[in-house]
Parts: sequence; structure tokens; C-alpha cells
Amino acid sequence: MSDFLLIPLAIVYMIVVSLLFVYGINFLYLTILSIRTGTTAIPPPPDEWPYVTVQLPIFNERYVARRLIRAAAGLDYPRDRIEIQILDDSLDDTREIIAATVAELRLAGIDIVHLHRSDRQGFKAGALAAGLTAARGEFLAIFDADFIPTRDFLKRTVPEFADPGVAFVQTRWGHLNRDYSLLTLLQSIAIDAHFMVEQFARFKSGYWFNFNGTAGIWRKTAIEASGGWKAVTLTEDLDLSYRAFLSGWRGVYLRDVEVRAELPVTFSAYRRQQRRWAQGSLECALALVPKIWSQPISLAKKLEASLHLTGYGIHLLLILLALLYPALVVVSTRYPGLSSLFGVAFLFNLTAFAPTIFFVAAQQQLDERWWKKIPAILFITALGMGMMINTAKAARNILTRKTAVFERTPKFGIASRQDGWRKKAYQLELDPIVFFELGFAIYNMGTIVFALSTGTWIIAVHAAIFTTGLLFAALTTVAQSLGVRIANTDGAPAGD
Repeated sequence: MSDFLLIPLAIVYMIVVSLLFVYGINFLYLTILSIRTGTTAIPPPPDEWPYVTVQLPIFNERYVARRLIRAAAGLDYPRDRIEIQILDDSLDDTREIIAATVAELRLAGIDIVHLHRSDRQGFKAGALAAGLTAARGEFLAIFDADFIPTRDFLKRTVPEFADPGVAFVQTRWGHLNRDYSLLTLLQSIAIDAHFMVEQFARFKSGYWFNFNGTAGIWRKTAIEASGGWKAVTLTEDLDLSYRAFLSGWRGVYLRDVEVRAELPVTFSAYRRQQRRWAQGSLECALALVPKIWSQPISLAKKLEASLHLTGYGIHLLLILLALLYPALVVVSTRYPGLSSLFGVAFLFNLTAFAPTIFFVAAQQQLDERWWKKIPAILFITALGMGMMINTAKAARNILTRKTAVFERTPKFGIASRQDGWRKKAYQLELDPIVFFELGFAIYNMGTIVFALSTGTWIIAVHAAIFTTGLLFAALTTVAQSLGVRIANTDGAPAGD
């Protein structure tokens, strides 16, 4: 390596690990905040329950649509104070399933309407906006197709709106199929950390947080005053949440109210979901961070909001780190005098493991047998690093200004280990991204060998974690795709 590259390399490396250090410290900070704060007391019920519109946005959900609609119809709330809107953009037989279910419930006296759009303009945001114009409710409860609201949901959330400054109430996501597979277990642990630790810590400490798109309820006037639902990003929920905060509204998070949902059982579906969330979050960051820093709020709030919106940027930093490692091995051996400088950076880099404490804290507060999940928690670090290339693709879509398309996450109505999915509809094609993941895994394997040959153990360990995550992501995707192909070798189209 030429000497003139040494200084740029050192600068880039120190910037990357310093940023990772900041994110890592923030994980620890939020964890401490979540432990120090207590539960949230729910206000008493109002003298008169306000009118509520329950909105169920659905697109091609033949396996779960009926389950959701019936759960919404079973909400414990005065019949004359609630209506249900089915916001249906479906192109398959889901439309007929919904129509039949709605007809059945109308006969039972349920105030329910089936609103079907002939196009998907604006995707979910467009459906919600269309429903908003027809909604009679003062408040709007929203549930995605894979969720099952509990009967007491409205009576535990609506009282929070006694405070006229509250724009929305978000509740905690639970899981219908946590133990279905290793993939669903890992997802559940990651989601638990977000809701048990991050959302709760941000809310209790007065920081801005987001409505998660489902299992929550909005004040109609707050949506309208904040600019309404917009499809300018792939995370319309995050976008609206921050626009509401910027407009002076507040949000409430209820950690003790749980709404269970079906986790994606295929890696392809999980990958698509994460890519959509990553692209939408980064889009929101580009649009909203400058506005946040112009607000007359505390520096702490500005920093927390910025770290929140740019959270997926961690994956991009990890890619840079992985690319730099071979050069760092060369520097460490050729210029021993710089070992102290890089040694400090290595210590900073160790905060990449801070999320492990983050995950442990969530499980410790949720499950008295939390220690049994420690092996899975340790593996989550690898899974997160295995999603690096996926996030990079999301970032590339933004940079190339590729037209954003809201791609749904397929659901199969999975609730137990006995439920199958390979012969059902909505299977996704093998994403060519797996070849890039395999290629990057091979690159990191080379880093492992090189680092071990020079005794650079910390780099070898990190590269091994990168490799494990990338291989898990790619090989799981390939194996599941082959499983679907084998299961349908009779030539009949999936759809049972």
C-alpha cells in the first residue's frame, strides 16, 4: 500500500468507527432509560365514548383477511360509536372473500363498509387517504392484515386522547408465530427490543418516536393538520409521525397494550419488508432531518430524532468497515507504530455489540425465562450484519431515484408449527441479491484468512460475524426457494 493512502484510510476508518460508536452508545443509553422508567397509567374512560373509525388496509391477503375483519368486528366498543372500513386494493380473490365476510357481518348488525379501489395510486398511504375522506370517526384505529386486535383495544387506547395535544397512540406488537422457526424467533427478538426498549424509552423521556403503521390510533384532525397521508416515502407512517411532531402534536406509546401479528416465515418476505423499511426510513431522514434541526427544540431531541431516522445507516457503515478491513490488516503489520491509533478505534468498534445488551434487556423485561434466548440473541448480531447488502440496495434506489413501489410482505395465515406455506400463493421469486451477498461473504472469508495469518484477531472476529450473517441470509433464501420449487413439482400453480 502506498504511503499517500495511509492518511485517507485512517481518516475514513476513524469516521466510520466513530459513527458506529455513537449509534452503539445510543443503544446503551436507550436501554438504561427503558429500565429506569416505569409503566404507563391509562387514564379513566371518558363520560361518553367518541366515534371511532377502524381502518383495515388490505391488498391481496386471501389467507388472513377474514381473520382480521372478524377480529375488528369483535372489538368491545359501543355499537353506535364505531364503524369499520375495509380499504381494499386487492387484485385477486381476496376481494370476494372480503365481500362475503362483510355481508355476513352486516347481517349481524356491524357497521362495516367495503371500499375497493380500482387502482393502487399512493399504495397504502393512498388507501388510508381515501378512507380518511369518508371516515365518520373522530379517531381512526389502523390494523394491517397480519394483525389481530384484542377486544379491549379501543377501550385501552381511546382514553389517552383526553389530552387534546395527543395526535396518535401506538401499542406494542406481539407475535402469533414466534416459535415457528429460527427466522421468526430472531425477528420477534428484534421487534421486542424496538417496542420494549426503544419506543418506550423515547416516549417516556420526551423524545420523538413513530407510529408503526398498525396497531395504533390517530386523531383525525391531527392527520389533517399535519398534511395528511403522503406516498412520497415507503414509510408513510414514519413520515406522518414526524410531520405531526414538527406541527406541535405529541404521541403516546402504550407498552402494556399488546397486539399480536404474524411474522414473515420466508427470508424473501423478510428481506422485502426490511428493504422497504430501510428505504422509507432513509427517505424520511433526507426530507425531515434538516427540518428537525431548524426547530426550537433541545439538542438532545434533535440528536435522538436524527439517530432514529438514520438508524439503517448502520448497515452502510458496516459495509465500509468490511471493505476497509483488508487494508487495515496491511497497515497494522506494515506500520506497527500506528497500532495504538487503530487499537483505540477497535475499542470504539466494539460498541457494535451494544445491540446485544439492547435485546437482552427487552427479553429480560418480557420473559422470566429470557436467558434461554441468549444463543438466539447472540445470533441476531450476525443476522443484522447479513442485511447489509439489502440496505445498500435500498440506498441505491434512493440515489438512482428509482420510482418507489410499495411491495407487500406476503402472509400465509401461519399461527403454529404445523401450518405450511410452500404450496400457497404469493411466493416470491429468488432475489438476485443473494449472489451479491455470497460474493461479499467470500470477500469477508478472505479477510478472515488474511487477518488470522497476521494475528489481527479483532478484525478476524468481525469479518467472521459478517460472513456468518451474509451466508445465513443468502443460503436461507436459496434453500427456501428450492423448497418451494420441489413442493410444487407437480406443475400445479401454488394457491391452496
